[in-house]
Amino acid sequence: MPDTRPLTATSFAILGLLAVRPWPTYELAKQISRSLSHFWPRAESNLYAEAKRLVTDGYAAARQEQCGGRRRTVYRITPQGRKALRAWLEAPGGDTRLESEPLLKVFFADQGSKADLLDTLRAMGAVAEAQQALLRDMAEEYRAGHGPFPERLAISVLAMGLVWEQLEATIAWSRRAIETVGKWQKPGPGEEPVWAEGVFPAAAASPKPAKTDAE
Repeated sequence: MPDTRPLTATSFAILGLLAVRPWPTYELAKQISRSLSHFWPRAESNLYAEAKRLVTDGYAAARQEQCGGRRRTVYRITPQGRKALRAWLEAPGGDTRLESEPLLKVFFADQGSKADLLDTLRAMGAVAEAQQALLRDMAEEYRAGHGPFPERLAISVLAMGLVWEQLEATIAWSRRAIETVGKWQKPGPGEEPVWAEGVFPAAAASPKPAKTDAE
């Protein structure tokens, strides 16, 4: 029986990959981990469940095939799936949201210690640097002519550019935050807030007085 729930962004993420080529279940999850997980992280179990749901609703089809003596499921997009994907792409995008457990810890750092907060800030910078290292490896792979789907490189680089810049921002912010917190006695009341640059736009320049005929 078809599922009556509307398609989600995760539904369209899978349909987008299926539009590129058919995927066996394991390879589909691996490709999502390689690319989409940088900006659309989802549990692997949810991806498997969503792929099955797309088949039930007619947006994708699945077939069983033998591979090395084992059976595997291969998914492909259907005409109905392509139509739904195109309609989704035609609509304006939704909100861009930041989801970060470490930042949640920073927000409630007044309930812990200064050392805990500094550890969290250092870890945030280190994780961002590690993610940048992965993206560098991917870029080198393409530069050497070995990356998958080279015909899609321009659009992939466009999307990953925002990921890279967000990582750059996280690294720079973590360094500034570590410097700021290092001057605190403890997280919480009594410390002077350091506002991010641009929060308060500079006041507009006062208009110059009009010249008179005498001038």
